[in-house]
Amino acid sequence: MKASVFHKREILGSPSFYKKALALSLPVMAQSLIQSMVSLIDNFMVAGLGDIKMSGVNIAGQINFVFLIFLSSLCISGGIFMSQYNGAKDSEGMKQSFRFKIVVTVFFSALYTIFCYVNPRPVLSFMVHGNTQSAEIVAEAAVYMRIAAFTWIPMALSMSAGTSLREIGKVRQPLVFSVIATLINTFFNWIFIYGNLGAPRLEAAGAAYATIIARSCEALLFILYLRTKQPPFYSRLCRIFKIRLSLFLSILSKSGMILASDMSWILTESVVTALYNSRGGAEIVSGMSAGFTIANLFFICFGGIHTSVTVIMGSTLGSGDLKKARMQKNWLLSGSFVFGLFMGITGSFTTFLIPLVFANLSAEAQIVTRSMVLMNAAYMPLWAYLNGQFAVSRTGGDALMGVITDVTTNLFLVLPGMYVLTYYTALGPVAMYGLIKTTDWIKTTIAALWLKKEYWLKNLAQSGTA
Repeated sequence: MKASVFHKREILGSPSFYKKALALSLPVMAQSLIQSMVSLIDNFMVAGLGDIKMSGVNIAGQINFVFLIFLSSLCISGGIFMSQYNGAKDSEGMKQSFRFKIVVTVFFSALYTIFCYVNPRPVLSFMVHGNTQSAEIVAEAAVYMRIAAFTWIPMALSMSAGTSLREIGKVRQPLVFSVIATLINTFFNWIFIYGNLGAPRLEAAGAAYATIIARSCEALLFILYLRTKQPPFYSRLCRIFKIRLSLFLSILSKSGMILASDMSWILTESVVTALYNSRGGAEIVSGMSAGFTIANLFFICFGGIHTSVTVIMGSTLGSGDLKKARMQKNWLLSGSFVFGLFMGITGSFTTFLIPLVFANLSAEAQIVTRSMVLMNAAYMPLWAYLNGQFAVSRTGGDALMGVITDVTTNLFLVLPGMYVLTYYTALGPVAMYGLIKTTDWIKTTIAALWLKKEYWLKNLAQSGTA
């Protein structure tokens, strides 16, 4: 009897533990939900322009999402150290982590801005290679992408500040600023896309202008907040480049492995997207994109899981309590699976939004959207658990697990599998997607075996790594 009780406690935490985890994750999820709602509203407004214009905006969004993951990976790398320095009450270490984020994200955002503005067409063409309406879709996408290019430096500032605040447990401020940016974006979408209040009707370009205004306002709010409240990681502009080289290089080395993992995943997803986009015309591109837009409403749990793991375990590891961190790992992973199951069941009901939000899409596109939403909902428990595994390893500084798990699976299973399904079967895009995602069971198995080695069980704030 005692053994079974002990085993249960090893797997599941107390209600108070999960209450703390939810207190950290719910504001992050609310922020993600708001951002997803913005995307949904954008799609609703652009969908009124027809399949081709919506497809153009969405393939531009798919390319931009690759870079967004790149920025997120850089912020995660700095966040590994930020959360542990927070647990160790080391404000100088926190400042160094924040400076790393600002310097690298702004630098790469400037480069990406130039790329988007100069000539994005070759990359956009790849996303719809073989599609029967590729020329029209690419033309719309290029217009959107060139204008939206100027959102990336403000986005880098917002991401650096917002993730840093969450990593020290301040999760409400990013939520508030996200709400404000959402309202601004929605308002200017309404004005510019359809030409309301005397503005010119700009259609897809109008959505890009609205995004620039919203992201700039969001960045300004973060800057004003940091200057006013001066959290422990705050650094004045004149000191941003005052960097401890050894720590900067240490974070950069973690970045390299996290980037290898995340970029392997997102680039594979991009290739997979291009392959299933070849299965028809604009109805496939718009239908699959709309499916992901709705699925993002329940994908919000991933950010919440990552934040709760990073803050709770990062603080515990930074304080040196490794035994407690070992138990928290089991509790958080169990909670992630249960939470993913709940979100998957809830997410299946979002199919009722399709006739309301995407009424202007063709009947064929709506069928694809509905099937895609249900497919994603079915995978939610697995994906939530896998996200928890990755968060645990990265919080402890073990970025190698992601490289081993993602790169090997994507390179040897996902990409070959998708080419076989594309060129040797007549399966539709949703069936192709569902089949290839079975490889995620292999990913979670590799991750589980790797976590048992406990390479993640480290106090970075006091080790030579920091």
